Amino acid sequence: MGQWRGPGGILVEAIILDDRPLLRVSHQVNGRTYLRGYCATVSDLGRHGVDLAELVEDSSLDHL
Repeated sequence: MGQWRGPGGILVEAIILDDRPLLRVSHQVNGRTYLRGYCATVSDLGRHGVDLAELVEDSSLDHL
């Protein structure tokens, strides 16, 4: 699964919930994580204040 970070502590994660692929949107503030919601499609991310142009993939460098 993938993770993407945005400015201001936004975190978007690709997850499987009840056998459905979803995007989980959360917001990290002062060391705490708050759930903003789930999206079925990438186009739904805007409803949660996510700008796709500002997301950066948060991946491990295990493949190097």
